[in-house]
Amino acid sequence: MFNRDLLERTASTFAQAAIGAVGTNSVMDLGVEQWKMVLAAGVSAALAVVKGAIATKRGTRGTASLVD
Repeated sequence: MFNRDLLERTASTFAQAAIGAVGTNSVMDLGVEQWKMVLAAGVSAALAVVKGAIATKRGTRGTASLVD
């Protein structure tokens, strides 16, 4: 249960961050290369994994959520 939950949260965080960053860069012409935006989304996904690991120690339901 926990692994599927964490995988879903990590994948959705990456997708949302990548789409948001690349979309914003395209529309606003921020001058940042696309691969750097995707890399930043990867960092967001990595932080989601860290948060999920912390939740296993702090949470009470056996999920990647800190909220009971």
